[in-house]
Amino acid sequence: MMSPVCNRLSLFLDGELAPVDEENFRHHLARCDPCASGLHEAMQLELLGFHSMGDAVAEEEAADEATGPWDSVPPPSFAPSPVPSRARGPWAVLGAGGALAAAVVLLLFFRLSAKEAQESVWLAQAPSRLLEARVAYARADGHRPFVPLRSGGVRRAGAADASPVVPLRALANLEDQGDWHGIAAAYLVRKDLRQASDFLHRLSPSPDRDSDLAIIALEQGHPENALALLEGVLRQVPEHAQAQWNRALVLREMGLTLLAAEAFDAVVKQGAPGWSEEARIHARALRQQTQARGRAWKGARAAVRDLMVDPQARLPLDEATRFPGIVRLAFYDAVRAAPSREWVMRLVPLADALDGVQGGDVLRRYVLRVAAKDFNHRGPLAHDYAKLVRGELASPGRFVETLRLSGEDDLYLGALVNTMAASRNLEDFTRLSQAAQDPWLSLLAERELASEEERQGEWWKAEARLRAAVSACQGRGLSYRCATLKKRLSDLYLALNRPAEAFEQSWSGWRASRDTEEWELEQQFLQELAHIARYRMDVASARAYLRESLSRMPDSCEQRTYVHRNLAYLAWSEFDPQGARDELELAQACGRPLGLPGALLLSYLARFGADSQDADLLRRTLAELRRSEPSAGKLAQMGFAEGQFLLERDRAMGLELLRGAVAQAEAVPDDVDARKTRMGAYTVLAHEAGRSGDSGDVLSLMGAALRVDVPDRCVLGVAVDYERSVVALRDAQGELRGHFDAGRKAHLGKDADGLVPPSLQAALRACEQVDVLALPPVHGLRGLLPADIAWSYRVGRPQVLPPGGAPGAGPHLVVNGVEAPSALGLPRLSPLAPPALQDPRRVELSGMQATPTRVLAAMAQASEVEIHAHGAFSPEMSDASLVVLAPETDGRYALSAAQVRAVKLAQAPLVLLATCSAARAMPFLHESFSLPVAFIEAGAAMVLASTEEIPDSAGRFFEAVRERIRTGAPAARALRDERRTWLASQPGADWVHGILLFE
Repeated sequence: MMSPVCNRLSLFLDGELAPVDEENFRHHLARCDPCASGLHEAMQLELLGFHSMGDAVAEEEAADEATGPWDSVPPPSFAPSPVPSRARGPWAVLGAGGALAAAVVLLLFFRLSAKEAQESVWLAQAPSRLLEARVAYARADGHRPFVPLRSGGVRRAGAADASPVVPLRALANLEDQGDWHGIAAAYLVRKDLRQASDFLHRLSPSPDRDSDLAIIALEQGHPENALALLEGVLRQVPEHAQAQWNRALVLREMGLTLLAAEAFDAVVKQGAPGWSEEARIHARALRQQTQARGRAWKGARAAVRDLMVDPQARLPLDEATRFPGIVRLAFYDAVRAAPSREWVMRLVPLADALDGVQGGDVLRRYVLRVAAKDFNHRGPLAHDYAKLVRGELASPGRFVETLRLSGEDDLYLGALVNTMAASRNLEDFTRLSQAAQDPWLSLLAERELASEEERQGEWWKAEARLRAAVSACQGRGLSYRCATLKKRLSDLYLALNRPAEAFEQSWSGWRASRDTEEWELEQQFLQELAHIARYRMDVASARAYLRESLSRMPDSCEQRTYVHRNLAYLAWSEFDPQGARDELELAQACGRPLGLPGALLLSYLARFGADSQDADLLRRTLAELRRSEPSAGKLAQMGFAEGQFLLERDRAMGLELLRGAVAQAEAVPDDVDARKTRMGAYTVLAHEAGRSGDSGDVLSLMGAALRVDVPDRCVLGVAVDYERSVVALRDAQGELRGHFDAGRKAHLGKDADGLVPPSLQAALRACEQVDVLALPPVHGLRGLLPADIAWSYRVGRPQVLPPGGAPGAGPHLVVNGVEAPSALGLPRLSPLAPPALQDPRRVELSGMQATPTRVLAAMAQASEVEIHAHGAFSPEMSDASLVVLAPETDGRYALSAAQVRAVKLAQAPLVLLATCSAARAMPFLHESFSLPVAFIEAGAAMVLASTEEIPDSAGRFFEAVRERIRTGAPAARALRDERRTWLASQPGADWVHGILLFE
């Protein structure tokens, strides 16, 4: 009996069904005999049509396809057609032969026996596998040799490397059984990632599901995501066979070859037939290749260094071709240290070899210039230069000054590099580097100039200089120098809180260093990538990069101490105090000092218990730090570490030391370490008050930390410190309530939902509006209180309004229609509609006139500041968002928090930041430094800003809130009421919940 669904057969054949309906009909087709008969009839009509039109080619191709082996014909795609058309059926897009082939394939599906379909659904009998990874579905996990596809292009059905068909009847049976994982596995072994992902996401979370999702992430080019998934699986099931294999593949893809070899070793130990043997081959090859590269690089470095001390040393000509970077780096010192003309001339063949790699004759000309020097004068200086490079010179600073006056410019230049004195003598360094007419030295000068610009706060100039230098850096002979520029640019982007761009530069530099076999640079980029991953809270990747770094230098005590100390921090950040303690023990194995980071970590670990050995270790560490004459800020940090450590042993002494640390920190407010210490100490003190049940003290401490007065009613204080959180409030009657929790197991996300318990939220509902005192990293998060409560974040000390207490009478500045730099590729925002009511005080800056300088100047006397522009979470040095404005003549386009903070806003303006992510900042513990905070500190009375991306239409929302405020509504209630109005007409506008008020 025909189902009503059968009426859709003609629509299916003509391509008239929507993609979802088309997929559903394919499943129906596999189980419906009447539809199968209808399909057969349609195929016969196609054949008759070809015959009547004399299309012999199509008939021949169809005959070939129909008689070909069953498992060599590709399945019809379940994905929507890439060329949708109402005039062409599913056969037409394939061509005549392809149409008939598809029809024949579908008929063959239905002629398969159930047993044959079941055997072929996971390719269990295939001689090889198309997917290198292991699928966590038992019937799809049999070992077969891996044979990758040799081409990504379009292939004729039946070609040798085509993916075998998916038997629809078997899939239909699996669907009837609810075996979504079996269906996902069938698609996954064929590398149909979209279909596999769809079915995997229908499963409940499980280790097997996440292991297979990691395969998809890896195949789609996201190994870091894959690694995070697999690490999660292995935490739950350490012996998960498929996850262990897949983790090895991911690590290999990330270039972490020694770690990948260790992972394959773990697979070997499991003894799985076929898989263990393949893993053993991979492990041996990865380990041998990596270690051989390291030995060769170290040999090349040693050979060229020998040229400074041994006149008979072999010229490393072959090494110059294979390792041009390290050889050239040491070549300059070999020439400079040569004590005679003969010694210098002996280096001409090596100069020629290096010139041959890059092209030109720069190094040959340099050697000949040096050979023409007067060695009666130069010889003794060259001798001392060699001692300087080897670290054997007693007074390096005096020698540098001697060289400055000697006239031996190349020796002076080399000494500035070797003593790291280039930044202190930048004018000389730049002049000498450029005079040498050597691109290697010129690029080095560009790097130093960029560093100086960054130190001066002109980060945009440093960025432009480094990007230009990277673009100009061409040729294999300069690849080493190019990589160091990328490393420097990555460092800058990290300082600018632009981790995605930092990763781009570091990953590129890492790949280039691997391609050119620059072993030491690889090591530097491994640690840089670990830093970036930690910055992005990608703990799995950070840990992997650190461990690979250690595997490459296992005998270096300095390396072991550095890596294990950082691994200890990662463990602590994952709420694993015992893991942190274990890593800290390993960091001590060499007897190297733990430094201030180690002391701070010890103080946090003391929350979970500390013994006399911990106390001795902390005392020794702090004593050693004090002998190094630390800065005032570091002294305050040391006091904080000691105070927090003592809280569990001698609470009174611990509290006294913490208060003393606050006082020390406040004495040097411009010191970064001091600012970190001040907020850290207040945070610990507030949690300690919460732990003892003193909610009033909690609010007082938070008010002192934020430098704000604490209201007598309708005030909420919130703080989080790793595993601890504390909440305190005064309700509408001024009654105190509080909550303390020491069992947090996860970091704060993008919102603070759930941080304030429901009972405490209910206690605030009688308030007309609530002032929120939130310490970082809570400050600035959305979702702290329900949307029906009017609330705002309090920032800084209350600002004094103009005389009379009325809003300022200055201009209403509107920044709109900004011409952002074209190089950023940002879409043009729609211009604002003219105001409904005429505003005589309205002043607009738009187009190319809306530069940072003009906007800052216009803000100074404005009583309203309204900015409609692109925003970016890419701040200047202080980890806050910025506003993208029109470029200045020097290329600077960003309005940053630091610039705003330096301005005096005389009229205590209302500020509306209608830009994406304007309120977003990094979740640092020591300060809340965002654009809204900067505006408040500059004198603004209130700031409205978003924590996330907002649509182009958001400008109307901001303007509506402004109009409510102009009519006299308190800002917090104006925001709440407009949010209600907006959501009533646009229920899906979730972004309005991310718009926050700062007062």
